[in-house]
Amino acid sequence: MEWTLFFQFLIIGLATGALIALIALGYTLVYGIIELINFAHGEVFMIGAFFSATVVSLIGVTKDSAGAAIIATLVVAMLLSMIASALLNAGIDRLAYRRLRQAPRLAPLIAAIGVSFILQNIGIYWKGANPITPPALIPSKYRTYNILKEWPILRDWFADSTLRLRLLDVIVIGTTIPLLIILTWFVYRTRIGTAMRATAQDREAAALMGIDINRTIATAFLLGGALAGAAGTIALFYNNSARFNMGFKYGLYAFTAAVLGGIGNLTGAVIGGFLIGLIWAYSDGFMGLYISGWGSQWTNSVIFSILVLVLVFRPAGLFGESTPEKV
Repeated sequence: MEWTLFFQFLIIGLATGALIALIALGYTLVYGIIELINFAHGEVFMIGAFFSATVVSLIGVTKDSAGAAIIATLVVAMLLSMIASALLNAGIDRLAYRRLRQAPRLAPLIAAIGVSFILQNIGIYWKGANPITPPALIPSKYRTYNILKEWPILRDWFADSTLRLRLLDVIVIGTTIPLLIILTWFVYRTRIGTAMRATAQDREAAALMGIDINRTIATAFLLGGALAGAAGTIALFYNNSARFNMGFKYGLYAFTAAVLGGIGNLTGAVIGGFLIGLIWAYSDGFMGLYISGWGSQWTNSVIFSILVLVLVFRPAGLFGESTPEKV
């Protein structure tokens, strides 16, 4: 086995998984509180990517600009995208979901699907049906590192001592992990986070204790939208493109990650996202080197086969808890 390739795809899988985890947290935050699968969340992610592309285009920075200007542009684009996506997500809740709080569960689900189609058409009207390409502000070329230079004792394990990495992979991981840590701190260490967890546990009891339920739910939508906006910015530069239907693919993988980890569980959503990213990377790249005829077309089959197997033995997901129906 080429261990250098193994570790190379490990880095790619972690970067992809971190991106999926950001989107999956938006699904699990909302579901944990109001038990709604917000199928429009993937399109909020897409709008975030489009908004970042617009900001970068308006600023006019290029790859030849000063490094400080490029970094400042990326930070501003991400922050503005997070704000815009957060407001969009909260607006969707205010206009489409809040009125259906007491309706049968099928009604808000259909509303979410409808909002998803509306946002897709807004994306087509805004940027067109063809993929958009942002300026290449971050180098996407692979750099080669000799991993045996400092540890020659590992020579017996590696047939090739070179490891090819991209700066993009490192930036994605280095950007995503702090966001995940900040969200975890917010949910478990702040009063609003405590209110969110109380509302998720028992909405009626939380209301009796003086918690503003609508405000708490709006906060969850704001946080989920902000994470989707950050993920949209990251995906825009990581893939060097964005398209009006990109939210469907990433949204489906993120929803799968949330279900795999135990929807409603923050830790489960993060771990599920990283698992999906690793499976994606190894199926697309690593397995094709050793299995004749194997290609990226098998990735979806592998991911959903693993999901089905996990749900057969763990219906609530890896970290979810089975709860009895209230009567």
